[in-house]
Amino acid sequence: GKWEPISRDEALDTVAAEFIDTRDNYGAESVAFIQGSAKGLIDNYNERLANTLGTPNFATTGHVCFLPRLFASQVTCGSYTVPDYEYPPACMVVWGANLAETRIGEHHRAARQLKNNTELIVVDPVQSRIATKACHWLQLRPGTDLALALGMIHVIINENLYDRSFTDRFTIGFDRLAVHVHQYSPARVSDITWVPSGNVEQAARCYARGKPACIQWGNAIDHGVNSFQTARALSILKAITGNLDVPGGDLIPSYPLAGPDAPDISLQNQKSPDLWAKRVGSDQKLFPLFQRVLPRNLVKAMLEEKPYPIRSVYVHASNPLLTYTHASRTYQAFKRLHFLAVADFFMTPTAALADIVLPAATYLEYDSIVAPPYYPFAQIQQKAVQISDCRSDFEIANGLARRLGLHDLFWDSMEDFFNAVLKPASLTFADFRKKRVITGVKQYRKFEKRGFDTPSGKVELYSDRLSALGFDPLPEYREPPETPLRDADLALAYPLVMTCKKSIYYLHSGGRQIKSLRNGHPDPVVLIHPETAAKLCIENDDWVYIETKRGRIKQKAAISDKVDPRVVCVDFGWWLPEKGISEMYGWAESNLNILTADQLPDSPEMGSGNLRGILCKVYKTK
Repeated sequence: GKWEPISRDEALDTVAAEFIDTRDNYGAESVAFIQGSAKGLIDNYNERLANTLGTPNFATTGHVCFLPRLFASQVTCGSYTVPDYEYPPACMVVWGANLAETRIGEHHRAARQLKNNTELIVVDPVQSRIATKACHWLQLRPGTDLALALGMIHVIINENLYDRSFTDRFTIGFDRLAVHVHQYSPARVSDITWVPSGNVEQAARCYARGKPACIQWGNAIDHGVNSFQTARALSILKAITGNLDVPGGDLIPSYPLAGPDAPDISLQNQKSPDLWAKRVGSDQKLFPLFQRVLPRNLVKAMLEEKPYPIRSVYVHASNPLLTYTHASRTYQAFKRLHFLAVADFFMTPTAALADIVLPAATYLEYDSIVAPPYYPFAQIQQKAVQISDCRSDFEIANGLARRLGLHDLFWDSMEDFFNAVLKPASLTFADFRKKRVITGVKQYRKFEKRGFDTPSGKVELYSDRLSALGFDPLPEYREPPETPLRDADLALAYPLVMTCKKSIYYLHSGGRQIKSLRNGHPDPVVLIHPETAAKLCIENDDWVYIETKRGRIKQKAAISDKVDPRVVCVDFGWWLPEKGISEMYGWAESNLNILTADQLPDSPEMGSGNLRGILCKVYKTK
């Protein structure tokens, strides 16, 4: 907690010197990079720094955020798909997405469709704001999304509600799929998911008959052992109902900056097969496109120094003490590091452990190009102000690259870099400032002329590629660990099922020290059903403990019928800046990830751990 200011040059000199010392004495793989909240092009730019330095240990949260949906979509139909709200759809499914609190622009787009008499299906264990407007709210047991999706596929095929013309012409593996889903009857799915069998049937019929229909899925799908296969099953739902790349369905977008001239920003070619084989956790054979290190494997290597010590770590846009599973182990791992540098806007519990903290600039303080991986547009981000000695992550990475002797592999100026990114659109950054936004061309039914971007050229309901890699070629539901169905004895000691949520006031673990935000949501809150609260003698605003096998945390009770009596919903990302640095900002008191596990089993394709559906108990504090 005893900090002193130094110049930015001295800070970058020190960080680079530590990395060089680690590389020369232990090998570059003993330097690790940690990336957190997605910030666009800079994420690839920092990966470029890691690849050119020669370390394969670039850890992200992609395995529990977006990448399962991206790769599952690519395996199934060749591309990620997005809802075509503007047509509009006759039926819309919101699956595992709390739009009103975490994707506000998306919420407005979806809510507008309800005025067009669009039928709405919402799949969520917690009654979100948009779920109150749904024709069908499927309140499933947390973590059982894949079973529900397979049950809907069963109904659609069994009742001949699928699009026979599309499946005959543009899919492969339909017969195998039909046999496979026979086991997922509505009755069996109801036993697994807690959704009444009649509700499964009604929702399946509504989606299949309500053409065109789209599915807006969310981050919750990524949070479990079935992450990749759940996204596969939902992609299959889109396909067999004929809702792929049609007006009002789920479109295969055309991205304005994609093309053969687009630069390989992350320089993956610098990561040779031999180098990639050196990564921590290389014994776990994940889906080949997933070129990231799992956080739990990095933490394990920090603690055990196997297969080698992790000596120096650079953290960008991340607060692992709050966002990594089994946070107490993460804390012990970070304390063992020889050197830790953190780039962030504010001090955080993770930054409090660092040797050097680099003040990063917010998006208002630097120029950039905003090009989301899931929507077909790019827009300008223009610098509005310069605050103190804060610098963009681009400038920090460039400064480190120059000091590491890697200058020739980076651009002399950020404008040169942006010009390279914009080259496929035949624009310079100066042109882009005037144009402000560019969009991909919207075209429907592109598959009729050029097929799908898969090995077969069709939607692959059964995937030979997955089979060859040793993964399930058809989605197969696997019961997650620490659930009532998996461990009946554990359920006696921990009788409630835990899920989690994020708040509209905060982005992940950030913002708890900002007064205006904290006033809107001052305390961590756990939702408890009135029946459950009465049995436990818990009243509104009581402080309670939530406990799992790994530990316990404290949050304030909010009595609510938005959750099932068997479920509690815990606030994510909480630390207490008011506690001060001497107490590490109270990082462990209300931190959801004190309760989560970082050990196997996890998703065989993506390594996604189980973040929802975990057995717990709740009781009043004394």
